[in-house]
Amino acid sequence: MKVTILGAGIIGVSTAWHLLELGHEVTVIERQPDAALETSFANGAQISVSFCEPWANAGAPLKVMKWLMSDESPLLFRPKLDPHQWRWGLSFLGQCSDAAFERNVRQLVALGSYSHETLKSMVAATGIEYQRLERGILHFFSTQADFESGAAGAELMRRYGVDRRVLSREEVLRVEPALASWAPNIAGGTFTPSDESGDACVFTQQLARRCIERGATFLYEHEVLPLERIGGAVRQVRVRRVGHPQVRTVSGDAVVAAMGSYTAPLLRGVGVDLNIYPAKGYSATFRLRDPKRASVVSLLDDTRKIAISRLGDHIRVAGTAELAGYDTSLDGRVARARCESLRRRFEQLFPGVADTSEPNYWTGLRPSTPTNIPYIGRTKVEGLWVNAGHGTLGWTHGAGSGRALAELISGRQPALEFGFCGPREMRRPLREVAA
Repeated sequence: MKVTILGAGIIGVSTAWHLLELGHEVTVIERQPDAALETSFANGAQISVSFCEPWANAGAPLKVMKWLMSDESPLLFRPKLDPHQWRWGLSFLGQCSDAAFERNVRQLVALGSYSHETLKSMVAATGIEYQRLERGILHFFSTQADFESGAAGAELMRRYGVDRRVLSREEVLRVEPALASWAPNIAGGTFTPSDESGDACVFTQQLARRCIERGATFLYEHEVLPLERIGGAVRQVRVRRVGHPQVRTVSGDAVVAAMGSYTAPLLRGVGVDLNIYPAKGYSATFRLRDPKRASVVSLLDDTRKIAISRLGDHIRVAGTAELAGYDTSLDGRVARARCESLRRRFEQLFPGVADTSEPNYWTGLRPSTPTNIPYIGRTKVEGLWVNAGHGTLGWTHGAGSGRALAELISGRQPALEFGFCGPREMRRPLREVAA
């Protein structure tokens, strides 16, 4: 088959790779000059199967209400006259129950485990190097109440086969001695040794190059024009080089929409309504002054809901989510406050370890669903497939999502318990979905 993929982030490029593996002909359309220059560019760098947890839980509404008043809150809802934002928010509230949380966790962990194994196979097959550290993820807590809640969460994840261990303060410091200066503020932690970290941008760009070597066509600096249904199907895409008026058509047997947060508005034009809304995330990347004192284990700071990952002689600090539409600016008051909070928190945790005077700030739009479960599968429009809505877990779920969709397009059933999109005969049965 000839397959056209829209988007060259971790999701789109992983899909391209696995389609090539199965013998298909692939063309990828990307508006940027290279792969992974938007949402996949500077994320938290974590492959976090142990933290495949939805944002929506029984305690989320109260926390969100408390966070509304602070520009630096982990999750900031900035109301707009946007029906898609309000629809998303109401759907999110509908998922804030213990039953929904457990239902969603089961699917997210299943996809995470499948994707992690897929990523390992891809790395072994390609030899791609991307500052990978297989040192686990350590989640530390600053209050006893948060620690007890984290321990309960660890127990839930263990029920789904995730080896998330509960640690005392002393055990936390044995796992990551670099936290010693913050030790008096640590109540305890959880640790999953099987998780890892690495640079998603480097991996994705290297994977794209290998796709090209295997015959894939990448049309960089090309924007996708509104889709059109011809005979009730979408099998061709009109594109044009950025800044140029000439339009060309790319035709094939199938089209895969993998454009992150921009997938939803694109597909609405052909009657496919996905409940995906952008969550603006931030990161700061610092050059290390004293690498020997810097953390090596990838960290999660529960108080500020931020991830800290070592990338060679740099450190990545990422987190926060802002539901404010498609704004990607860094120069507004709220954006400056949120960037500064990342810098300040890192200095609190690791004073003097990195040069925070010249931070490399970045923001990207995480394509989020109310359940945190992505859309993977066939749409109701013939020829049109989707692989989007991965939220904060695009790096964790990317490899497996690409493999699963490639198998679905090839008429195969992916080997995991997940509610794929599309006709019922294409879905793997789930008791929760049936209910």
